[in-house]
Amino acid sequence: MSEGGPKTAVVLLSGGLDSSVTMAMAIDDGYTVHALTIDYGPRHQRELEAARSMARHHGVEPKVARVDLSAFGGSALTDASIGIPSDTPEDDIGDAIPPTYVPGRNTVFLSMALAWAEAMDADAVFIGANSVDYSGYPDCRPEYMDAMQRAVDLGTKRGVEGRPIAIMAPILAWTKADIVRKGIELGVPFDLTWSCYQGRPLACGRCDSCQLRLRGFAEAGAVDPVGYEEVEA
Repeated sequence: MSEGGPKTAVVLLSGGLDSSVTMAMAIDDGYTVHALTIDYGPRHQRELEAARSMARHHGVEPKVARVDLSAFGGSALTDASIGIPSDTPEDDIGDAIPPTYVPGRNTVFLSMALAWAEAMDADAVFIGANSVDYSGYPDCRPEYMDAMQRAVDLGTKRGVEGRPIAIMAPILAWTKADIVRKGIELGVPFDLTWSCYQGRPLACGRCDSCQLRLRGFAEAGAVDPVGYEEVEA
């Protein structure tokens, strides 16, 4: 960004509820946004399709980068031999790191977003990480974000020059209901988003992600416009 010019940011856009609301917040905060969607080798392409639709809703053509984390395995989201949990009791979600955790994902995502941000001299990277109503992922915690910010300050040209790129995680401490309410306020088209871990035509309503999403809409007093197989939205 030139001195006194507009603020610019790279937004990590997965196509899910959290990243879509985060992108709307960055735009509302006055940033010129560049959407980065990363195809990391998931078992289905539904979130990638949703990300493209959401970016284009905002008049942005998303950049899609590919890094095949499925080559390493270790996650139910990239390895079909690992089952995706269903019908987990709500009080148990987040008690342990689930098989849907993708090893290294947010570290890889942030590194790629920061590389693009520094290359274009952007001011910030936005990520829709959430540490309250989440599935127990270790790379969605405040301590992790603080550590990554320190690495950025030390390991980038902008950081060394005293103009560090800010890692912005504005919904980190919000509940899913808070996120839904903010999305409604900002006019986020929730019908374009996709949160389900399954890749079927309708959301399953039973995986951890669906359960957290449905609870968020219910607690916000709103109706989820996405169709569900097992649960009425």
